[in-house]
Parts: sequence; C-alpha cells; structure tokens
Amino acid sequence: MKISTKGRYGLRAMLDLALNARGEHESLNSIATRQNISENYMEQVFSLLRKAGLVKSIKGPQGGYTLGLEPSKIKVGDILRVLEGELIVVDEKTNEILKNNTYEYCLQLKVWNKINQSINAVVDSLTLEDLMQEYKKINSNQSFMYYI
Repeated sequence: MKISTKGRYGLRAMLDLALNARGEHESLNSIATRQNISENYMEQVFSLLRKAGLVKSIKGPQGGYTLGLEPSKIKVGDILRVLEGELIVVDEKTNEILKNNTYEYCLQLKVWNKINQSINAVVDSLTLEDLMQEYKKINSNQSFMYYI
C-alpha cells in the first residue's frame, strides 16, 4: 500500500491548519503557500475534508477554513480514509471465494488481514493533537545559529 499525494498533502495541510488557525479562519492560499502545494490541488483536498466534516469553511474576505472538530478528536486514520479510501494492502474477496482457494485463504488470514489490522491500528492511534505536539517538540529542539 502506498499513500498517494492527496493523502500526504492532505495530512500536511490539516496539521498546518491545526497549528496556524488558532481559532481563526485560515485561507487556503496561506496553507498552500506555506506547504508549497498548488492552491487548486488544495481546493480538491479540502472539498473532500469539508464534506466529511473534518474542516469547516466560510466564504468571503474574512473567510477560510477551520477544523471541524477538536484536534484531539481527529484521527490520522479519519483524514487518510477520506482522502485515500480504505487502507488495505490487498482487496479482500468474500470468504466463500477465498475458501475455494486455500492458498489465497491462508494468505488472507495470516498475512493480509494482519497487515491491514496493523496499519489501521497505527493510524487510528494517532490524532491531529499528537502530530501538533510532536511538531512543536521538534520545532523547539531546533537551535538557531546567528551570524554577525
């Protein structure tokens, strides 16, 4: 399984929004500029996120986007599933079809299902709040070098 550009950019944009909006509406142009992503592409991504209720939008000169929920209630898995669909490595067939091919059934039970469960467990254990805290921790550890 490979996360597409839509998923990666969408996750970056959601983290950016969470860190920079601070209760205010953030323009899509600001997010796109900071993340070096096309504003048109961001419009497509945010349209999906808005329909899922993960972001809210307001039109007009003071408009923009805010998070639809508290960062602690938005799981990384929620964001990725909206943008990527189901997070699975192999499309599952029905058990009846698989039981006719014991090789496939064995692999489905012992390999693919376990990989799928692991992926979903990881992305569902992380929230946008967790990412915000990690970002702040990383950012505070960077030392600045001043030249005179």
